[in-house]
Formats: sequence, C-alpha cells, structure tokens
Amino acid sequence: MTESRRFKFVQENTELSESRLVPGIKLQLATDVSALWQASEDFLAAHHLPPPFWAFAWPGSEALARHVMDHPALVAGLRVLDFAAGCGLAGIACAQLGAKVDAAEIDPFAADAILLNSSHNNLKINVLSGDIVGEACRWDVILCGDVCYEAPMTQHILPWLRRCARDALVIVADPGRKYAPDGGCETIAKYEVPTSLELEDSAARIVTLFRLLPDA
Repeated sequence: MTESRRFKFVQENTELSESRLVPGIKLQLATDVSALWQASEDFLAAHHLPPPFWAFAWPGSEALARHVMDHPALVAGLRVLDFAAGCGLAGIACAQLGAKVDAAEIDPFAADAILLNSSHNNLKINVLSGDIVGEACRWDVILCGDVCYEAPMTQHILPWLRRCARDALVIVADPGRKYAPDGGCETIAKYEVPTSLELEDSAARIVTLFRLLPDA
C-alpha cells in the first residue's frame, strides 16, 4: 500500500481531537470507537495489517504526556525517544518543550499518524520505522507508554530497555498490564486517566510511571 493511501485511510477514519490530559495537543483519533474497529477489521483482514492502535490516545501515553508537561526539565533540550509511540502523543508533548524527538513505530499506519499529528501541532518529529530494539542508545530519555501488554513483546523489549537505562532515563507507563516488570524499577508518579469502556474494562485507569533500572 502506498504512503498516500495510508494517509487517506488515517484521515478518513479519524477526526481531529485533543488529548484528554494535555488539552491543546491536537491528534487524529477515532471518535466512534466501535465503527473504526469494525471498519479496520474488514480492511486489515484483506490487507494482512495490524490493528489500528495508532487511532487512540492510550492511558500510558496520556500519563507520559501529562508528566513531561508538569516536569519540563526532564526533556527540554534533550534527545528523546517515544518508543512504540502509537499516535505520538508523548513525543509531541516533549517536542513542545524543545526536545529533539524520535518516535519509533513498527506499524507504517502509526508512522503516518505521527507525522499528521506532529504537523497539526506545528512540530517536527523524526519517525523511526521498523523494529529498533537492539540499536545502540543515542537518547537522553526514553518514554514507553503501555508496552508490557503481551509476554512476547515484553520479553523482546525489556532487556534492551534495561541496557539503554545505563545511559538514558527510561520511563515506562503501566496502566496495570499483566506483564509489567515487578522488580528493577522505581515508581515516580501515578495518574488517573479517563478512558473508554470500548477499550478498557473501566472508565478510568490508574497509570503508574516508573523509572526502569539498568541491568547488572
């Protein structure tokens, strides 16, 4: 599928909205959740593409965005990686504070959504497409929103993130997922994030932000 067709799909299946915890950040999001998921299942089944996680501002990214806006010194003027960035909300918040932001995504639809969302906010974010796990750490701060929801994903990324934590501040946002690490981390904040019953099992999630400690 061409880049122009992906952009068209993103725009036709979302509306310009705002972050719930950081009003003023504009995002292309699904406003009719069930309709988008159903339309996407039909479309993606025909094209063998992943679900549209990019179309929602998930609780982890909302909490990260709010945290950096409340603590701008964490990222201002630094090199930041928004890892598994989704719609790019956390990275956009960092870019607003003057950070040089890379956003990593394996889904090309998400990469296009990030470019659209950053342009809506008059910002420039460098999108890293594909799996960057294993690359040398070249960032000062790495933000990870809700990345421990599946065992294979967690097992793939966690050793690399711990290696990166030797040289960078690695913050993981966890809204209570089963595979979040239960050791080797320090809690730094908690946020109550409103969400949708279409996506989560409650109307709000308590999101814990923790600093990941480096491996021995």
